Amino acid sequence: MSEPMPVRAPRHRGIYLLPNLFTTGAMFAGFYAIIASISGFYADAAVAVFFAAVLDGMDGRVARMTGTQSEFGVQYDSLSDLVSFGLAPSLVLYTWSLSALKDFGPLWGKLGWAAAFIYVACAALRLARFNTQVSVIDKRYFQGLASPAAAGVCMSFVWSMEKFGVPGTDVCFVVPFIAVIAGLLMVSRFRYYSFKSLPTGDRQRVPFGWMVGAVLLLALLILDTPRVLLAGFTVYLLSGPVLTLWGLAEHRRRGRRGAG
Repeated sequence: MSEPMPVRAPRHRGIYLLPNLFTTGAMFAGFYAIIASISGFYADAAVAVFFAAVLDGMDGRVARMTGTQSEFGVQYDSLSDLVSFGLAPSLVLYTWSLSALKDFGPLWGKLGWAAAFIYVACAALRLARFNTQVSVIDKRYFQGLASPAAAGVCMSFVWSMEKFGVPGTDVCFVVPFIAVIAGLLMVSRFRYYSFKSLPTGDRQRVPFGWMVGAVLLLALLILDTPRVLLAGFTVYLLSGPVLTLWGLAEHRRRGRRGAG
């Protein structure tokens, strides 16, 4: 009778360090934004969220370039996004402006934290939907406003107001609309261009005018960073409904022509 084969101990699966370091950095920036807003440094909090967006955009590219993509990285990135682009922006908005609504009565106070919660809940739903549809969606477009872009709209507004000396208490009746609209657009079916198909390799050349435009955009960012970011993110926020409705209108026109 042969001896039984020895049972091998299960191998512990490791994780890739480099892309997850960028993801951790993005989550730390979001955490710092929360701490800064609690301490009253609202402009610093807004800038920290933009740093988180930069790091979030790098982790996936680093993973693809180094061949270190993994399911762990995908899930970890989503959790980091919920902190940096869900919790952090909502708490910045609440501490900066929405909390001032309670001075107008208990009902107004509830409206303030409800608007902040709607934003967080929509960010979580948007990330969950993205993870379940990542293998079937068109990579050129996002379904719904991406959470970093929604955070960019909110934080560029805070940063712009802080730079020009407008306290959050003066716009406390405007901020709920910004938070709720940004949140609802995240879970909408509007299509937003993802910028994932931009030319990056040597074989994908672009006209010279693109380089000139990039230089002009960089100059504008240096001159007035918060307002240029606010204008850019606002245009992007509006682009989803406009392009989707325009596409539906074109589809109906073609259907009528075909029927005729």
